[in-house]
Amino acid sequence: MGVVNQTRSGPRDLTVVAVPLYFGGMAAEYLWLHRQAARRGPTAGDYELHDTLTSLAMGVGSLVAPLVVPKLLRPFTPGRGRYGKTVVAVALGAAALTTAADIVANRAGDHGGREGPDAADSLQLIDGTDEGPPVSGRSRRRALARSARKVASVGGVVAVGLGAVAVTTTWASRMTPGRLWRRRLLPALGTGPLALALAIAGWDFIYYWNHRLMHETRYMWAIHVVHHSSEHYNLSTALRQPVADAFGTFLPYGILCLFGISPELITTARGVNLLYQFWIHTETIDRLGPTEAVLNTPSHHRVHHGSNLQYLDRNHGSILIVWDRLFGTFEPEVQPVVYGLTKNINSFNPGRVATHEYADMLRDVARSNSWGDRLSFVLRGPGWATRHRPEGVVANADADGRSDMRLSQPDGAESIRLAPTGHH
Repeated sequence: MGVVNQTRSGPRDLTVVAVPLYFGGMAAEYLWLHRQAARRGPTAGDYELHDTLTSLAMGVGSLVAPLVVPKLLRPFTPGRGRYGKTVVAVALGAAALTTAADIVANRAGDHGGREGPDAADSLQLIDGTDEGPPVSGRSRRRALARSARKVASVGGVVAVGLGAVAVTTTWASRMTPGRLWRRRLLPALGTGPLALALAIAGWDFIYYWNHRLMHETRYMWAIHVVHHSSEHYNLSTALRQPVADAFGTFLPYGILCLFGISPELITTARGVNLLYQFWIHTETIDRLGPTEAVLNTPSHHRVHHGSNLQYLDRNHGSILIVWDRLFGTFEPEVQPVVYGLTKNINSFNPGRVATHEYADMLRDVARSNSWGDRLSFVLRGPGWATRHRPEGVVANADADGRSDMRLSQPDGAESIRLAPTGHH
C-alpha cells in the first residue's frame, strides 16, 4: 500500500533492494525453528511449503502490480483517459436502470424473495373469496418482479464496479506526490536528517490511518485481506502483500509534500517503514521490554494478525505503536494468538487469495434490494456485511475455490455462519 510514483532520477525502492535480506532472514528463521521443532513441537510460526510459496507469489505480485495495473487503468480514468467519460456514463446508466428495476420489483409486490412462491395465490384460498386480481395476474406480477430483480442484480454490480473504478482512478490521479509537491504550502525542507526524520514519522502517521481504514471499510479490506489470509506467522507472511492497491482510496502520502517534504524523501520513508515491518512478522522473538511502549514489536504485531475476538482490528501502527495507544486501538498480547481469518479461505491459490473478498462483496451487492444495502456492503465494515446478509446465505470458501456462498441446510439443519463481529 502507499506506492509512490518515482521519477527516473528518484531514489531506489528500498523494499526491492532488500530482497536478499528477506530470503536471508527467512532462511535463518527456518533453521532456528527446525532446530527447535523436536523440543517444542509444531507451532503456527513454522514454515509450510504451500503457504510459503503463496506468500512469495503474492510478494512478487505486489511488486509487479504497481507497474502494470495503473497503466491498464489509465485509459479509464475520468478526466484523463480516453474512456473515462464512457466509464462514468455506463456507471450512471447502470445505476439509473437498477433504481428503475428496484421500483418495478417493489410495485409488483416482490419483497426480496422473503415470501414463498405461492404466497399471493394462497390469499384467495385463506379468505375464501374470489375478490382481487385473478391468479394469472398475480403470477405475471411475480414474474415481472423476478425479472426486475435480475436486472437490478446485474445493474447494481455494474454500477458499483465501474463507479469504484471511476472514483479510485480519479483520486489516485489527483493525489500524486508530484502534483501535491507543486502545490506545497511550505518551502522545501531539503534532504537532511531532520527532513528525513519528519518524512518517516509523517509516513508512519498516515500509514496508521490507512491501515485502520483498510480494516474498517470493506472495499479497502478486500485489498488488505491478502496479508491476513495465512494461518501461519513467520517472516514469509510479511511478503504476502496486496496486489489491488489501485482500487483503494488511501489518505495520500503526498500530503507530506504540502509541508515541504520532497517526493524523493517520501519514497525513502516508505522503504524504511516497510523494511521495519518485515522483522516483526515472527514468533521467534518474544517481548522486548520498555521499547514496547513506543515501538511496534513482534508481540504487538502478532496481536494484529490474530483472529481472536479481542485481537480483531487492533495495533495498526507501522514503526510506532504510540498511534494505537493515542487513538484507542492498542491491545497487548495476552492470550495465545490464532492466526488467519475468522472464516479461512482454505486455499493456496494466489488468484483466490487476492480476489475472494471482492467475489463475496459483489455477490452481496447482487443480492441487495436497495441502494442503501448495496453501498453498505461496500462501504461499511466486513463485520456489518456478515451480520446483514439475507438469512440462510453465508460466505464460504473451500480448497478448490468454489462458490463463496452456501445456502443453509434443508430440513431445519443448522446453517454455517461467519463469526458475527470483527473483520474476516
